[in-house]
Amino acid sequence: MSEQLLPQGAGPGADAQRHGNHGSYIYGFAAALLLTAASFWAASSNLVYGPSVPVLLGVLAIAQMGVHVVFFFHISSAPDQTNNFMSLAFGVFVVGLTIFGSLIIMANLNHMMPTMEQLLERQR
Repeated sequence: MSEQLLPQGAGPGADAQRHGNHGSYIYGFAAALLLTAASFWAASSNLVYGPSVPVLLGVLAIAQMGVHVVFFFHISSAPDQTNNFMSLAFGVFVVGLTIFGSLIIMANLNHMMPTMEQLLERQR
């Protein structure tokens, strides 16, 4: 009678789901392979409208990140996953802040850079 105590709101099999089982890894691996193949197909196919290829690749990349978060990181909406979800959200915030801040700085530097003609005039 070795009954495990599960967190409040956790259903049966929650412990196996938290640490993953072979089936979830296989489903995740198959989904990741499918999304990777779809990305390569979209990039090399003429069936997709040319200017929409970057948008499609972005959507497929976000879907693949979702597959990794759910099937490999095992982050879900369960009550005991709050800290894991918050740390993931904070990490995404910091990375986004770094990337967009760098883009803003580079755009400002590009705007303030003098043209080649202005540089040549200064040298004379």
